[in-house]
Order: sequence, then C-alpha cells, then structure tokens
Amino acid sequence: MTAVSTFAAQWAASVAARPSEPFLRFEASDGTVTEWSYAEFDDVVGRTATTLVAHGVDANRGVHLALTNSPSFVAAWLAAIRLGSYIVPSDPMATAPELAEHVSRTCPAVSLVSARRAGVARGAIADVGDRGPTPLIVDEDDATCAGLVVVEGRVSERTSEWPDPAPTDRAAVMFTSGTTGRPKGVEITQANYAFAGSTMAAAASLDADDRQLVVLPLFHANAQYYSFASAIAVGAGVALMSTFSASGFVRQAAVHGATHASLFAGPMRMILARGGPWQPEAGQPELRLRHCWFAQNITSDQYATISDWLGCRPRQLYGMTETIPAVLTDSVTDPRHDSMGFVTDGCSVQLHDAAGLPVSPGEVGQIVVGGEAGTTLFAGYLDDPDTTAASYRDGWFLTGDRARCDADGRFVFDGRRSDVLKVSGENVSVVEVEAVVGSHPDVFDVVVVGAPDPIRDEVPVAFVVPEPGVDRDGLGARLDDWSSARLGKAKRPRDYSLVDELPRTSVGKVRKFLLTEAAADLHPDRPSSSNSPSQEAPA
Repeated sequence: MTAVSTFAAQWAASVAARPSEPFLRFEASDGTVTEWSYAEFDDVVGRTATTLVAHGVDANRGVHLALTNSPSFVAAWLAAIRLGSYIVPSDPMATAPELAEHVSRTCPAVSLVSARRAGVARGAIADVGDRGPTPLIVDEDDATCAGLVVVEGRVSERTSEWPDPAPTDRAAVMFTSGTTGRPKGVEITQANYAFAGSTMAAAASLDADDRQLVVLPLFHANAQYYSFASAIAVGAGVALMSTFSASGFVRQAAVHGATHASLFAGPMRMILARGGPWQPEAGQPELRLRHCWFAQNITSDQYATISDWLGCRPRQLYGMTETIPAVLTDSVTDPRHDSMGFVTDGCSVQLHDAAGLPVSPGEVGQIVVGGEAGTTLFAGYLDDPDTTAASYRDGWFLTGDRARCDADGRFVFDGRRSDVLKVSGENVSVVEVEAVVGSHPDVFDVVVVGAPDPIRDEVPVAFVVPEPGVDRDGLGARLDDWSSARLGKAKRPRDYSLVDELPRTSVGKVRKFLLTEAAADLHPDRPSSSNSPSQEAPA
C-alpha cells in the first residue's frame, strides 16, 4: 500500500504554500476576535515547541491537554505533531479522577490546564505521584498564547529544525467518551491524521478558499478529524469558537464567513430550540454556508427547518474515533435526514451477520470497516492487545453498530448491538421506537432504553423532552396512544418519563447508561395499559 503523508508534513506543506493566507480566526468567550495567517500561526507553533521540549516533550513523552477550544490547544497540538510527539486530549470539565486516569495511563511530560480549573488538574497530577507531568497553566482566551511561548518573562526562541516523524509514529491517544463504561485509549498515528484530513476534505469538496466553523470541542475526534485536519490538508481556514452557542451558531457562521461546519443531532436540536435564521442588518455579511456534516438522526421536520436556517442541506455521516475518517457520508445531490449515505471514497465498509458473512441488501448487519491499522484505521487500544485483537474479525474492524444497506449502496442506521432489546424473546430496536415516539408533534427529543422486567426480561422505557410550551398534562397518555397505533405490543414503551433535557457528553452524545439506571428504578413491571405515562424523571 502506498505510504500516506504525515500530519506534520501536511502542516509544513500548507504553511509553505499559503504563508500569508488565513489559517485561524478565534472568537474568545468575550467576543474578541483574533486572526492568524498560516505563517503567523506557524511562528506560534515554533515557539510553543521550544517550550515543550524544555519540559521534556519528545517522541516518548507527550502533551496532555485539558483545555477548551483555544489557540493554545491548537498551538500545542501542532507543536507536538511537528516534534514527532503526541497529544492526550481530555474533556476539560472532567473530574480529577478522570484526568488522573488519562495521565497515569499515558505518562505525558506536560499537562496544559486552564487557569480557571487549575485546582482540579493539580489534584489529578498529585494523584499520579512521581510519574505526573509538569502543569502549564493557560488562559484559554489569551490570543498571545503567553502560557506557552513566554518562559520566565521571555518569549521563547522559535524551533527551526524539526524531526521527520514516520507515518506510523503515535500522534495522539484519544479516550472514548465513556457513554457505556470505562474509556479505552485509542492510539492515533501521524498517517491517521493525514488520511482523515485528505479524505474528509475530498468528501466535503473543501478547497483552499473555504473556511471551517468549529464549535464542537477540540478534545473530540470530530473537530480534529473532520474540521481541522481537513482544513490543514488543503490549506483552508478555520473559524474556532471558544464554546458552542445554540442561539449564536447561525450568526457566527455568517460573521466569520464560514462555508463548512460540523455538528451532532443534539446541538442541532439545541439550535432549533434557541436559535433562528440569520437576518443580517445593513452592512452585515450574508450567510455563506454550503456544507454541514451531522451525525445521528433528526426528524424530517427538524431537518427541513435547519436546512432553511443554514442555507444548505446538512449531510449525515458515520464514523468512530477508531475508523479515522467518516467511513460513510451522504451524497451532495440528494442527502436524506434518515440516512448515513454511502461508503466514503477511499474507505471500505461492509455489513456482516453474526457468522461474519456479508448480508443481502435490505438485511440488517453489523457495520465492519476494512483498512490498515495505523494508516487508515487506528493503530490499536493503548496497552491492550487483547481488546485490539478482539475488535477485529478476519481483518475487519467490528464497530458494534448495526445498519441495513439498499441495492443502491445507501446505508441506514439500525442502532448498536446494545440498542436491541430482548422483549419476551423478540428483538426490539430502540432506534425504531425512538423514531416513532420522536415523530409525535409534541416531542422535541427522545431516548429509549431497556428496563428489567420479571416477565418479559426487559421492556422499552422512553425519556421524552417535550416541545417548548407543550402541555405536559396527559402527554404520556397521548404518546401511549400514538405508539399503540404504530408499534407492536413488544415495541411500545411501558413508561414515558418527561425530562427537561437528556444527559449528554460535551459533544452531545446521550449518556444512555444514566438513563438505563434511572429506568431500572421505575420498575415498569406492569402491563402497558396500566403504565404511568405522565411520570416525571430527572435528566
């Protein structure tokens, strides 16, 4: 297989080809905007690299990042990549024990932490003991990146000589979000980032004159793979927001001249609830968005409204931290709200049955992804060869997700293996149940999980976020009538718990295990006709 370029080489190439062209535009939490060209930001990267090396960063000891979206995050990331080192990004809002686990398992040389949360980070480092990294305190809104380029009152010299990392050298360890259990450390290589960037740029028709809008957290693979890496691969620009604002998203896209963006369904629903279309006043720019990725399903009505507000029809995709790029992406010409689309150019995807054999068109199977570990697929799980080996079968990476594919090659999600309930011996897909309940006009969002049942083994339970202003009295009964007319008995939820919001990770994924625990406390061990559909439950 032809060797793939390194991420370090891609950054260097874009700096050389487009030194005076815009790279990063950052909107701080107070609304202040700062801009850098490729050459200007490369200067920040070079000075940051000098600081990192002085603190022991090299190929064997990386950089832990517990920062919100900021120029310091980007500078440290690119400096580590150019040094042939690696990053360990953590949720900046994580607890001390969570940060300590990441640090103890990766042994970085330094830990970049926010001045606002320094106490938590120092506590995590202290828990690690002698192997703990040196903390570097960073003001995330500081556009000068002083916490990285100023040492003992002096600006660091710029590193001018760089190593030449190999494609399979480690570039990151990213821990999974932990929606179902203890996170796994996913090892990402230089070639992985390069492949993600080139593949996603091509899939989005991104070119050098475009600008990505990044509102999702940088510690997550989505913002790194689909937005930053793709921009760097072609020399495009990035507008980085310090945090996601549902009410401000469309405005930010317009005023920063963004042409591309990426979201999840959760943030999309937040935009629909709190935002609105862009209505520029005199002298304000028009909205230029022509492309937006999204993951996870939204309803047809939500899709129509968000398409109108964004000025483009968002395209769904499917990918995991382990698969590197999104291996499924919907088409430009006819995107659908309920489909993940087709196999992305350069990727390999099949649907397999339990025996590992391809299924026929229209049949549900597990999504499996082909490729080369460390190049087009992740390198492996950190210090866990057994789990790495178990995640493959006959050379195919097993995602654990289910889908069906029609004769034209279009994929439709059918849930994870854990999203299939066994109700009185019958398989019930919670994705199907969520689609039916979610189509009720009074439902803004819904998640269905399984609850133990002494007779049926387990039963579906729905956690519902009502539409704003909806009369909650009797809503559960209305939903029960709605579901009874559209779902078989085994598929109908036994309880409808009304919540103000669903518990989510920082990138909008629902933390289903919390709802599963809550569902177990509801004791839905009564017939569907006598459930308590109006019961309230905390999110």
